[in-house]
Amino acid sequence: MFDSLSEKLGGILDRLTRRGALSEADVDAALREVRRALLEADVALDVVRLFTEKLRAEAVGATVVKSVTPGQMVVKIVHDQLVATLGSDVQPIDLNAPAPVPIMLVGLQGSGKTTTAAKIAKRLTDLGKRKVLMASLDVRRPAAMEQLAVLGRDIGVDTLQVVAGQAPPQIARRTIEAGRLGGYDVVMLDTAGRITLDEAMMTEAAEVKRASNPHEVLLVADALTGQDAVNLARAFDERVGLTGIVLTRVDGDGRGGAALSMRAVTGKPIKLIGTGEKIDALEEFDPARIAGRILGMGDIVSLVEKAAATIDAEKAMRTAERMRKGAFDLTDMREQLAQMQTMGGMAGLMGMLPGIAKLKNQMAGANLDDKVLKRQMAIIDSMTPKERRNPDLLKHSRKKRIAAGSGTRAEDINKLLKMHRTMGDVMKAMGGGSKRGPMAGLANMLGLGGGMPSPEQMQELAKKLPGGLPGMPAGDGGGLPPGMPGLPPKLPGLGGGLPGLGGPKLPPGFPGGLPGLGKKK
Repeated sequence: MFDSLSEKLGGILDRLTRRGALSEADVDAALREVRRALLEADVALDVVRLFTEKLRAEAVGATVVKSVTPGQMVVKIVHDQLVATLGSDVQPIDLNAPAPVPIMLVGLQGSGKTTTAAKIAKRLTDLGKRKVLMASLDVRRPAAMEQLAVLGRDIGVDTLQVVAGQAPPQIARRTIEAGRLGGYDVVMLDTAGRITLDEAMMTEAAEVKRASNPHEVLLVADALTGQDAVNLARAFDERVGLTGIVLTRVDGDGRGGAALSMRAVTGKPIKLIGTGEKIDALEEFDPARIAGRILGMGDIVSLVEKAAATIDAEKAMRTAERMRKGAFDLTDMREQLAQMQTMGGMAGLMGMLPGIAKLKNQMAGANLDDKVLKRQMAIIDSMTPKERRNPDLLKHSRKKRIAAGSGTRAEDINKLLKMHRTMGDVMKAMGGGSKRGPMAGLANMLGLGGGMPSPEQMQELAKKLPGGLPGMPAGDGGGLPPGMPGLPPKLPGLGGGLPGLGGPKLPPGFPGGLPGLGKKK
């Protein structure tokens, strides 16, 4: 959603960071461009005006003009101001109330309220270990109650039994009572919506609120609605009283203005964002991380959290041990590809890496999509167990059979086998089986011992290096060295092209290919 804004702000700030010293005129010119970028991203005019005024007050001060690296200081000021506009801290759903805690969802029809109710229920069940009861209060939309019941069955969450002829306030009271008698921790009330704001919907929502006295009233808003989202939030807040906002379709091609405007205009925190259609595609809204993504700084913390949530630790340890011993076969490789797909595919993962946002168009040209991963898994699935364990058996006749079974060509199989060999060699070198691996050499040099450094050692390494490591706290050096706002201009040793991915090679502008896939000799 923030791609367009990220591209524009990134270009403006890149030009500033290349200047040795900044004059007041330089800052004024940059602020004009920032203002235009925000307006084009559909941010409300009042919010833009306030944002640029605060930026100017900070940027024209002695802090920037006399700074050692004034361009980078401006980047920091823009980042801090974005965080302040989006809301300074994470505000999760508040469950600090007597059980059952009522959570009421309001919003327009089609904004994704019912699906969001199920996503929140699953999140509270899986992560919060809460017992949740869901109820649909939509008595007008055909099959609305049935939709929630089906979602409830899919995720293993109870839904209130439908009783024909009841009005929404009656259903709300019955849900609270059922929650109390059934020992539920949380009850979710999914209210009815309309195509547009109207008096009947507002009156019904206010009646439901009086009947259920919800602890949280969350507005579910579609991120694609732009400026209308601000009017919607203001109207619901005046009539019903909101405690927070959930933005859906953040993975769409909206321009990001809704998120910046809604928080600033209503003062209500954005608590959650829907990042996809799957039932687990819901994230807490962290202003600092979102600001980092907008400015192309990446989001290493989210990447690590996503990995922790989706990767089976024991299985990963077994695979790592097999890699270290050189016993990494095609079955292990298929598990790696499946985990990558679960974590959001290659493009989704790379979008969280620092500096990669600026290369989005080149990545698109390189066909970095999930079809590549699916094609590779199809090739491995078409092999016999014996062939997966011992890829050396794959001669021409076997490759011909596998290609026919997976709908690919022999060349694709050759690329996959080459990728497998490269991954095995690199992982064996890095795993500590040989103390001469690239990471081992760096670790030894800095007194961290041989082999691949642990996460704790990487933190120590970050402190010892003068500028720290991207995405890790730096030592006394404070952040990245001058001239490195996101990543170094060249990423050494990352090879050229994507062996085994079946698509065209990465364009020349892409700095070095992908880590671990080796250079073409």
